[in-house]
Amino acid sequence: MAEEIVLILSGEASGELYGSMLASELKKLRPSVDLYGIGGEHMQKEGVELIGTITGAFGLWEALSSFGRVRMLYRKVTEFIRTKRPQVVVLIDFPDFNLKVAEVARSLGTKVLYYVSPQIWAWRKKRIKKIKKLCDRMAVILPFEEKLYRDASVDAEFVGHPIMEVIERTKGSKGFVREGIGLSPDRETLALLPGSRRSELKRHLPLYHAVLKELKRKYHNMQYVMPLAENLDAEEFHKLDDLKAEGVKVIEGRATEALIASDYALIASGTATLQAALVGVPMVVVYKLFPLTYLVGRMIVNVKFISLVNILSKNREVVKELIQWQANRENVLRELEKIIKDDAIRRMMLEQFARLRETFQGLKPSERVAQMVCELAGWKQEEL
Repeated sequence: MAEEIVLILSGEASGELYGSMLASELKKLRPSVDLYGIGGEHMQKEGVELIGTITGAFGLWEALSSFGRVRMLYRKVTEFIRTKRPQVVVLIDFPDFNLKVAEVARSLGTKVLYYVSPQIWAWRKKRIKKIKKLCDRMAVILPFEEKLYRDASVDAEFVGHPIMEVIERTKGSKGFVREGIGLSPDRETLALLPGSRRSELKRHLPLYHAVLKELKRKYHNMQYVMPLAENLDAEEFHKLDDLKAEGVKVIEGRATEALIASDYALIASGTATLQAALVGVPMVVVYKLFPLTYLVGRMIVNVKFISLVNILSKNREVVKELIQWQANRENVLRELEKIIKDDAIRRMMLEQFARLRETFQGLKPSERVAQMVCELAGWKQEEL
């Protein structure tokens, strides 16, 4: 019997988590399958043999600074595909790297499934032609993406968002979850999520520290929690020591628990904004980039808002976004105080969050994507 091999490629913390959840479901459907990939500890724990670890490069400067490492990973992956000949390669986001890999996989007749679409709706829309040429199927996690691809004759399916699975399996009341992460069960809590990339922490931690010092002066009973992505080394960031000295509870991973434990959140734009909305936490969204990256981005990115909450709310400002120079201590404090003090603003947010939750409820993306992998590999249902 021929080897059954699936290669799963993720590029950063959230994709690595989704890859691990997919690996778990694949093992249930196909216990004989051998899983390989680029990822981290989560994927390893689910039986994926790593041929490389995630990089998390992002933006012009950040991508250039890690170019050598990314090139080395590319060589490892393409050599693996040529020698091991996996039945299916699963690409998770990270498009500049993954689409290059897809070219090699396609040339060798390997099936390609793209899970978590590149944000072609925001920028580089012409990339859909490349995706159509290189990918056999798309498993998309945002509802409007399915039509976007189907209109371009790409085989796409909205499978739901894996972050909803993470939320649904996290049990316990707010007070119970607070105690579980070392917080007081009956004090109001603010979650601080600075991002999952090194560059994001370097730009956001000084702002978070400045905001926190002022909040502590005004809200004596408030407590603070900051979940850090597990691929980050906390010792790299000296500002974390300042935040800890101010009483911030810094925890490794467990972002969902931190949000469930919280009444409000200050979040760097990314998947965490949708995560907070699905949990039901009023938030203020910030984002800072390397200045050149921001200026170039302004010219090529075609979106009114950057947070998934506002984008999925039909481009309506449900949560306040403070980007680049607007993301300063005074603006952040003003917007946070609105959600702390104004019941009407909080109620409006929570009503919209509930509507968003309905879109993703009841779907099982990891299970469905595992089924799609088996379908592409030609492993028939009666064999599963």
